[in-house]
Amino acid sequence: MEDKYQTLFTPWKIGNVEIKNRIVMCSMGGTSIFGWMEPNHFDKEAANFLLERAKNNVGLILPGIAPIRDTMGGKWLYQNKGKFKQLESFMTEFHKTGAKMFIQLTAGMGRAMAVNDLMVKMIKNKALGFLGKPIFDMDYITASASATENRWADGIYSRPLTKKEIQDIIDGFAKTAKLCKDAGVDGIEVHAVHEGYLLDQFTLPYTNQREDEYGGSFENRYRFPVEIVKAIKKECGKEFPVSLRYSVISKTKGFRQGALPDEEYHEVGRDMQESERAAKYLQEAGYDMLNCDNGTYDAWYWAHPPGYMPDNCNLDDVSHIKQYVDIPVVCAGKMDPDTAAKAIAEGKIDAMGVARQFLTDPGWVTKLINNQLDEIKPCINCHNACFTMAKWNGSANEQDLADAIHMARCALNPMTMQTKKYKVVKTSKPKRVAIVGGGIGGMEAALLLKKRGHMPEIYEKSEKLGGVFIAASQSSFKDKDRALIQWYVRQIAENNIVVHYNTEVKDVQSLDADEVIVATGSTAKKLPITGFENGIEAVDYLLGHNVGEKVVIIGGGLTGCEIAYDLILKGKKPVIVEMKNDLIAAKGVCLANSSFLREMLAYKKTEIYLNAATQKIENNKVTIKDKDGNIVEIDCDDVIVSVGYNPKPIAQESKNVHLVGDCYKVGNLRTVIWRVWDICMHI
Repeated sequence: MEDKYQTLFTPWKIGNVEIKNRIVMCSMGGTSIFGWMEPNHFDKEAANFLLERAKNNVGLILPGIAPIRDTMGGKWLYQNKGKFKQLESFMTEFHKTGAKMFIQLTAGMGRAMAVNDLMVKMIKNKALGFLGKPIFDMDYITASASATENRWADGIYSRPLTKKEIQDIIDGFAKTAKLCKDAGVDGIEVHAVHEGYLLDQFTLPYTNQREDEYGGSFENRYRFPVEIVKAIKKECGKEFPVSLRYSVISKTKGFRQGALPDEEYHEVGRDMQESERAAKYLQEAGYDMLNCDNGTYDAWYWAHPPGYMPDNCNLDDVSHIKQYVDIPVVCAGKMDPDTAAKAIAEGKIDAMGVARQFLTDPGWVTKLINNQLDEIKPCINCHNACFTMAKWNGSANEQDLADAIHMARCALNPMTMQTKKYKVVKTSKPKRVAIVGGGIGGMEAALLLKKRGHMPEIYEKSEKLGGVFIAASQSSFKDKDRALIQWYVRQIAENNIVVHYNTEVKDVQSLDADEVIVATGSTAKKLPITGFENGIEAVDYLLGHNVGEKVVIIGGGLTGCEIAYDLILKGKKPVIVEMKNDLIAAKGVCLANSSFLREMLAYKKTEIYLNAATQKIENNKVTIKDKDGNIVEIDCDDVIVSVGYNPKPIAQESKNVHLVGDCYKVGNLRTVIWRVWDICMHI
């Protein structure tokens, strides 16, 4: 281990519980030991997930949030006590690793509940809601401090929780915490005065308009989380540690309006002045640790930072709040080990919180210890599998049901939380496998086949590996994407996989192989627009095509908006023309990612035409028909076209020929890598 990381591996205490190092695996929805979006039970998949990370030298493990009352079915977590017996056996095995575990319990989501179209219908239609109530009691699930609008669906309002319901939740925390303690769990984390979840909705002025003892004054707004920790301590004893998931600053301008880094704004949630007081107040109530970041669901990119957000984006605020408490403070939010180790050594924080890197590479801490940093597969903050809740103008949560009930999976690592479906099994019949195309799909196929005992060879028509992802990773905010390419290139070399560079394959039958995998990617769409050929393809721009000051981008999807942001960072003036009613109106793109881009483009006063059709592209002018049917001419220096791609296979699928990646179906890294596994596990 490098000397600069030594501080990360010093012990510290939460109350009387000693943690062996300063690395905390933060909670992620989907990794709950009691299951996720289903009746509570002891979840073996999550248990295996947590145990593997514990075996890989994590100090403190926080499983995914466990609702005090089931989202599906409405059963209280303290009921069905048999699962706590299973938990007790698990904790005996878990503690052999030297790690500690705090179970994170949540009061619920309230207005942050990511309702989909079916849930919206259940809320609006009383008859349908009544029929569905035994499964999803939407009236209760979305209940909040006050009658506030849901984050995800227009016209859907939460009802205020009754005082009896509040007391039932407090009682549920105490009873469940005691059962966890008796099972050998090391502590509880209360979720959360954080991210605009239910408890946070009580503490924040813009979501709490109550006039009883749970609203109004500072003390009233924080009464709910205070009563929870006091109830847990009464039931479990003062020495039993209780952590609090805590957002230092809400970073929120209003409903569905976040505040961007360095933006001047009026805070409607918790500002730093109140946070200084709140942190001290919550410590005095009995909390033994603050597990911190920033944000709310209205400013979601702070709590779930996409690649566009700065590294260590919450550190300054978290280190500030540490000055006001005597209990340990953890900081999460794109934390890197170098910065974290330095901050801990300087007394600014007590530990670093990391979440999604553990989805991509369960052994990254061990690799850090063993000075194998190049072996760590980097998380790229894409949220393509772990958090796919998408929203655009007029939609609710556009998330596939399979994603909703199976969160915390990973685009880059299919085995994460899917070990029954995806696994590496050695072959008994090694085969020669030719892989046509050295992009991410081709390299992933080669590595998996090699692990299984096959003999893969890559045929790449260019002089380097990476494919279209080379272009996709060029923007300044894509450093993790560039690191991913380099990781793959190193892995290909270390595994002695043969690569034929500058070799274009036109006929797969000419290859000396038992099986062929075609990973030849896609080609840019050509639209029947006059002068379309005058536009610069998105890939060409990303690979370095120079453009002038004012640039029109045809297409406001994810790539088009990322290009616009890239142009802004270069001091240029993008204009976006999009045929849909919103930017990035596509399933699978997490709202944390899309809302950052939409709000950043608005903040930078980017000229945007929605519901607009491009009529003609000329060298220095684009003609469009706007949403009102008016013909508008936009003068510009250059035009970039980003209107999507079509698959480009060089062969058809057959018994021994398999298509993967964009040449099979245009998608993202998740669709590319997961299909590679679907194919290569069965060769």
